[in-house]
Amino acid sequence: MAGSVREGRRRFVALGDSFTEGVGDWNPGLPNGVRGWADRVAEKLAKAEKGWEYANLAIRSKRLRQIVDEQLEPALALEPTLVSVYAGGNDILDVGTSMDQLLGEYEDFVRRLAATGATLVLFTGYDVKVNPLLEPLKRRNWQYNGRVRELARELDAVLVDYWCFDEFADKRLWDADRLHMSKAGHKVLARQVLDHLGVPHRMKTKEWEPPLRRTPREWAGAQRAWVRDWVVPLIGRKLRGVTLGDSLSPRWPEPVKVPRQGGLRRYVEKHPEALARTPGWVG
Repeated sequence: MAGSVREGRRRFVALGDSFTEGVGDWNPGLPNGVRGWADRVAEKLAKAEKGWEYANLAIRSKRLRQIVDEQLEPALALEPTLVSVYAGGNDILDVGTSMDQLLGEYEDFVRRLAATGATLVLFTGYDVKVNPLLEPLKRRNWQYNGRVRELARELDAVLVDYWCFDEFADKRLWDADRLHMSKAGHKVLARQVLDHLGVPHRMKTKEWEPPLRRTPREWAGAQRAWVRDWVVPLIGRKLRGVTLGDSLSPRWPEPVKVPRQGGLRRYVEKHPEALARTPGWVG
């Protein structure tokens, strides 16, 4: 099983943005109102092997520079034995991003994490089919993914090559905003991460019925609703210079000893202060 044991500890620390925070896997009974693939992985680690601790420092909407500035030193101080990171996806969507600068900063970030000696998990980015207007950003995603793969080989990191997972072509694995995974999507990704780490589990991919075909009228209505509910508010936040993560704190800032039975929901039942420490959540 991945995750070296240092002085008898087994500690998983997850870093990043909404992808790792768990946005799309909504759960009001957990900090920031989400669960996500990382929580699910932590729970399966605890079931498979006693003593695992888990911290999740990821916050939605964060850019790479913010993740480095706000999460790197706290993560290093936690001395992880297993650390995951996905960062840079929000930068790729920003118009003025320099990919050379972004990839250079990403490499420095990842090398510092690798130097801890922890098992390192890296992710490529998925080419989300959101809107034809975003198709020019594909080249950026390909550049990013190529560098992630190179670093994973060089640093002997665990590579979860998200870009290659054909299952995610199914729209039911995506939330209503079309940018974040749904609950089903987070479950599928958790299974992939566990398989890559060699952690035993019983998670299975759901057998879906073929999706119903929409009429042109239904499709047009869905497009209008998406623009109204997600695109317009996103543009408004960009104009105001605010993000959905501005009022949030990390979900699990300190290592939590994950209960083998009942998982993190059981932990919150026994430690309700875990919900009180975050200033609310935004759906």
